[in-house]
Amino acid sequence: MDRLVVTGGLGFIGSNFIHHILSNRSDLRVANVDYEGPSSNPSNTSDLRRNKRYRHLKGNLAEPRIAKWVAKNADLVVHFAAETHVDRSIANPRPFLESNILGTYNLVDALRNSKSQRLVHISTDEVYGSANDGESFDEESRLDPSSPYSATKAASDQLVNAWIRTYKVPGMILRCTNNYGPYQHPEKLIPKTIIRGLNDLQVPLYGGGMQVRDWIYVIDFCTAIEKALEKGEVGQTYNVSAGNELTNKEVVQRILRQIGKPLSLIASTEDRPGHDVRYSLSSERARAKLGWRPRHEFEHALGLTVKWYRENENWWRPMATRKTLSARPWKERW
Repeated sequence: MDRLVVTGGLGFIGSNFIHHILSNRSDLRVANVDYEGPSSNPSNTSDLRRNKRYRHLKGNLAEPRIAKWVAKNADLVVHFAAETHVDRSIANPRPFLESNILGTYNLVDALRNSKSQRLVHISTDEVYGSANDGESFDEESRLDPSSPYSATKAASDQLVNAWIRTYKVPGMILRCTNNYGPYQHPEKLIPKTIIRGLNDLQVPLYGGGMQVRDWIYVIDFCTAIEKALEKGEVGQTYNVSAGNELTNKEVVQRILRQIGKPLSLIASTEDRPGHDVRYSLSSERARAKLGWRPRHEFEHALGLTVKWYRENENWWRPMATRKTLSARPWKERW
């Protein structure tokens, strides 16, 4: 069996990907390297402890020795490990530089001397910045990040591309739109709305929630990553999107309707600095070259997500901060 190393596999997308791979690919063993930071949750993979094809190692890619271990022990690498929360990046950018830039540098530099067959670097639509009405970014669009988080992700993308070209690291990049589904941290829009709605608390929206995002069910993104491992071309970037463009307010309204709560729970708050108005990606290349298509319709998958959070309060309750469950709308601090 090939050895697949997943970095950041205790996070939302990483843990879903590990479950997906172990359920669908008997030819892979998975090692999960995660430093157990703010976005990590060991309970995301607690059900895999007895799986003989899975192991977890605590380690931070900001330490070169951890990156060297990955390079030595991997035939395939999927690199999720990153700090991801925009508000926290505004409040304190330094951890984002250390994790997203230094960690990625250490990894690709270690891989240039390894026998790894393929690196899939996971990025974000936020590196392109805000899209105009009627515009969708393709893989050749200019990077124009707006937040410390997206700036560090754009920098890590450029590092990966440079090491591909200069040192022949067998890498590629996937940039995806907003994911939703099981195991997503309660600080994110969809789980926060579900949790607050179920508790009859107001749901605060930056600037009234008119920002437009394209939503993709996390399992659909996991299948795109799997396709990239199988068919992706070294040196290429692939955008991944599902075509579900909705305002944040529309998403919140749909959730409240699904859980039978009044829309009066929605509350507008002051917008955050540098908030992009709209994200939109063209995924034509991924669909044509990888043979990938999203399988889940938004409303149905949103219902699956609501059901999961209803049934897994023991999972999210320990992470639900005072801000998540505050009785009053909050004003974010940065």
